[in-house]
Amino acid sequence: MIASLADLPAIGLAELIERAALQTRMDRKYVLPVGEVATLAPRLDPDTQVLEIDGARSFRYRSVYFDTPDLTSFRLTAHRRRHRFKIRTRSYLDSATCWLEVKTEGARGGTVKSRIPYRLDDHATVTPGQLFVETVLGHRAAPSFAPVLVTRYRRTTLYLPSSASRVTIDVELAWEHGDAHLCLPEIAVVETKTGCAASHVDRLLWARGHRPASISKYATGLAALRPDLPAVPWRRTLRRYFPAS
Repeated sequence: MIASLADLPAIGLAELIERAALQTRMDRKYVLPVGEVATLAPRLDPDTQVLEIDGARSFRYRSVYFDTPDLTSFRLTAHRRRHRFKIRTRSYLDSATCWLEVKTEGARGGTVKSRIPYRLDDHATVTPGQLFVETVLGHRAAPSFAPVLVTRYRRTTLYLPSSASRVTIDVELAWEHGDAHLCLPEIAVVETKTGCAASHVDRLLWARGHRPASISKYATGLAALRPDLPAVPWRRTLRRYFPAS
């Protein structure tokens, strides 16, 4: 938990979902030094709230990303093709819950996220959810997907009542691909999730010289660990923040 966010008023999970589920949304991502995040808190709107569950305000996440043997999902993203998609399980480690999620490209460059509850024990396989995946992708799915990348991080979520939008702040970022590992404890990924228009957090970040960065926890992380893969969309981000690249 970023210490400077500890004094913000709390919002519960059910209320946050009711007010800002945002399964179809516009995402903007920023990469900041961890220390810079703390300086944002005093400049937030006074009605900003932070997600709190059972007294906790930051939560451990683990995502397993799945792809075909020739990395169709990765390559569609790397080459900015239409019909891009990502398939992952997302485990909320503190509550021992899991979801299978499929993210697709929506209208005007937005993101559409579809998901179903999933057994935590199945977090490393798509097999029980294959029909769901094929249905979301319009039966464009390959016969099978295998786990390719694991990401881990700690997340704090803010709710912005003025725009009914959310902001997530991810720290303690780590990636695993086979025997390759990468940890970036010195950076934070801040993501604004809005219906369309920019939030006041976007405008605050812009005023402080931060611009949306081209970063994907799956694609950028895999490109950092696999220098043989195409990485043009994330080249600047990789050079600046991913020393392994």
